[in-house]
Amino acid sequence: MLDALLAYLHILAILGWTVFLTSQTALTRPEWLNAAVVDRLVRVDLIANVAAAGVLATGLARVFWGAKGPDWTLAQPLLWGKLALWATMAWASWRSSREYARWQQRLRTQGTLPSAEEIDALRKRVMRAAHLMMWLPLLGVLLARGLLAR
Repeated sequence: MLDALLAYLHILAILGWTVFLTSQTALTRPEWLNAAVVDRLVRVDLIANVAAAGVLATGLARVFWGAKGPDWTLAQPLLWGKLALWATMAWASWRSSREYARWQQRLRTQGTLPSAEEIDALRKRVMRAAHLMMWLPLLGVLLARGLLAR
């Protein structure tokens, strides 16, 4: 039962991260961006980051308390692939977080919004990270079933 619960929580965290990454891509459009949207992006980004941490935490819980145990799981290349993918996505999210904070600060100090080019560049970065998300569950399913295992 514990393994099933850990898998469920991991899937929920992945879905949460996906939802809030998708929300960011929807909000980062030059024609929609205004002061309220910048503030909302900062909040949505915070929730996405919490979900990303939840993905890592629940994944680690599966490694150490899951049915296969850490000895088997830590020896699997798929696990390390998942962690590398998560780190790539987290790095992109960290860069986006810094950019949202800069936008919010500039809006408060100068009263200006970012240019359409800045918005589009950030949107593309977030979309790339969001598209990487589809690989996390695939690697997880393969790992959970022992496929491509050593």
